[in-house]
Amino acid sequence: MGKDRRWLFADQLGEHFLDSAEQPVLLVEARSVLRRRRFHRQKAHLVLSALRHRAAELGDRALFLQGHTYGEALDRVGGRISVCGPTSHAAEAFVRSRRGVTVLPSRGYTTSAREFRSWVTRDRHRLVMEGFYRDARRRLGVLMDGDEPAGGRWNFDADNRLPAPSAGVQVPGPWRAEEDEIDERVRHDLDRWERDGEVSFVGRDGPRLFPATGAEARAALDRFVRHRLPLFGPYQDATLSGDPAMAHSMLSPALNLGLLDPMDCVRAAEAAYRSGAAPLASVEGYIRQIIGWRDYMWHLYWHFGEQYRVLNRMFARTPLPGWFAELDADAVEARCLSWALRQVRDTGFTHHIVRLMVLGNYAMQRGLDPVALTDWFHRCFVDGYDWVMVPNVVGMSQHADGGLLTTKPYAAGGAYINRMSDFCGGCRYRPSRRTGGDACPFTAGYWWFVARNEERLAGNPRMSRSVHGMRGLRDIGEVCAQEAERGVSPP
Repeated sequence: MGKDRRWLFADQLGEHFLDSAEQPVLLVEARSVLRRRRFHRQKAHLVLSALRHRAAELGDRALFLQGHTYGEALDRVGGRISVCGPTSHAAEAFVRSRRGVTVLPSRGYTTSAREFRSWVTRDRHRLVMEGFYRDARRRLGVLMDGDEPAGGRWNFDADNRLPAPSAGVQVPGPWRAEEDEIDERVRHDLDRWERDGEVSFVGRDGPRLFPATGAEARAALDRFVRHRLPLFGPYQDATLSGDPAMAHSMLSPALNLGLLDPMDCVRAAEAAYRSGAAPLASVEGYIRQIIGWRDYMWHLYWHFGEQYRVLNRMFARTPLPGWFAELDADAVEARCLSWALRQVRDTGFTHHIVRLMVLGNYAMQRGLDPVALTDWFHRCFVDGYDWVMVPNVVGMSQHADGGLLTTKPYAAGGAYINRMSDFCGGCRYRPSRRTGGDACPFTAGYWWFVARNEERLAGNPRMSRSVHGMRGLRDIGEVCAQEAERGVSPP
């Protein structure tokens, strides 16, 4: 019997999704995916570029079909087809509905579904990322000295919370792509489809910034580990207006396309620590993002099930305002929020703190609909996929699950943004002001959020102090009236 043909989705493009170097491959470019949502223009470009580059690399081994739908393409394929478990509930249901398609266990993560279930069974009363992360460290033998964690500590968070340095983070810039004829053809096709009204995008076109091939992804990983990893840890929670990348890896788009095996990232970072090329705090912080947070989000997406995406236990119902949805950074005067929207508009990317403490923080304070917000993050970010955005937005960013994923809402006022960034100095709003024309929309918005959700937050041990403090504010009525009037007008 001949080998089955391995169907690779566009986020499963690495060699680790294949069983051998000779296995025949199926690649499908389905235009219907771009019609269903208004994706960021640069996300559409990156995905199509990566898919077409993979087809070119595989040559005669690949059957590359371009058409309207996946179903239409599969109807044209004969023989046995196998596919690694896809990365969304909808795709999972689709592949399992197709006769002749064998669905294999998922790949591209460091903890298997069986291993996650085993951990949940052992820690059945506690779904806590730190416990999952430590279990993964032990099982994978990562940053371990015998039975103990390297350096005698599991977690170096306390060392990795420095504010943004005024002189900037002195590291070489991240890896950047050089476009080729495949990129040129992708841009031509996207221009034509948009001109013909077949598709519509949000955001601006621009040069491809992120890897579209395995070789490019490995080069980007090598540059990060050699030149940027040592300073990643201390400043990973900071933001600089003049340096959007700082020392972040910028590898999540490549990881989420499947171009990198996450364990290759982990082993490269650990080797840097073992050789003395990078400090333990930075290496541990980076590795925790890979085998801890990334894998944890992946498994919770499946563990919580399809209904998790519609949880709304903070009762946030406000539609996304047009200026937010359309990335109209020029309509916004609050410097941090305008900068964040501009980064998304121009590149389809910001690092995780901007997503959480500026964009997500604003959305939670204003009670934006978490379902619409999840879809916005999915469409507008080049590394956005259903499995990663549902738990990150519903659970971590918006606390819409009521605390299933995190123990407190990630809400903060202007003082936090002022401490961890350089935005406030050049802003017309003052982070110390709650009321008046120069009141910071994040400071006032924080207290408005606490006041609106007083009953829900009073019983949360990590928010009770804020609730008590809100009750003692003499001007809380004025704050709430001011913010209710402001609503979601551009701040």
